[in-house]
Amino acid sequence: MDKSRKVVVVTGASQGIGHGVVEVFRKLDYRIVATSRSIKPSDDENVLSIAGDIGDPATARRVISEGVGRFGRIDTLVNNAGIYRGKPFTEHSSEDFDAVMNVNMAGFYHITQLAIAEMEKHSSGHVVSVTASIGPTAISGIYSVLAAMTKGGINAATKSLAIEYAKKGIRVNAVAPGIIKTPMHAPETHGVLGAFHPIGRMGETSDIADAIVFLDSAPFITGEILHVDGGLVAGR
Repeated sequence: MDKSRKVVVVTGASQGIGHGVVEVFRKLDYRIVATSRSIKPSDDENVLSIAGDIGDPATARRVISEGVGRFGRIDTLVNNAGIYRGKPFTEHSSEDFDAVMNVNMAGFYHITQLAIAEMEKHSSGHVVSVTASIGPTAISGIYSVLAAMTKGGINAATKSLAIEYAKKGIRVNAVAPGIIKTPMHAPETHGVLGAFHPIGRMGETSDIADAIVFLDSAPFITGEILHVDGGLVAGR
């Protein structure tokens, strides 16, 4: 087994931003450990697909252990998995809360803990999480409490982890998107959603994937929340 090629773990990898991240890292000749609930096996010998609920610690353990078993190392973790439930605050059910906390928070926590433990063995690694500009910047008309709680919490955790592991060779960053064209948003909503951004349009999945690759290739950047949001966080 050739252990010289870098290995990236991508959660929420079957569609949208996660699928775009997998594609761009493969073009850079990384080996990929890709996971999501619905992901299919890959014909590419350099892509290991693992289906499962990322909020379940057992899934996180499988992703890291099978990734190391197949490729010998973990260099980068991309925490992309996330869900959004847009409702007025008082209309959220316990199921809504549990679902968002499971994917957005537990999904981040368990696999990040295991990935960093693996990275510590080699004194090298990078964790980059996809959060949201809606965390620090509320927008009238967009119901964002659960997103703000979870994605904003990961922004804060990013800075804490960056400082905790800075002297251990492990960097921790985040990319905070605006509203991105993914299957989550029906095409007929794109015009309205695009108008929320000062730049006047929605983002593309490639905008986020390129930002993640940039952070992965920038060894002097850690603890950064990179807003890729068409100016959304700057103001409206």
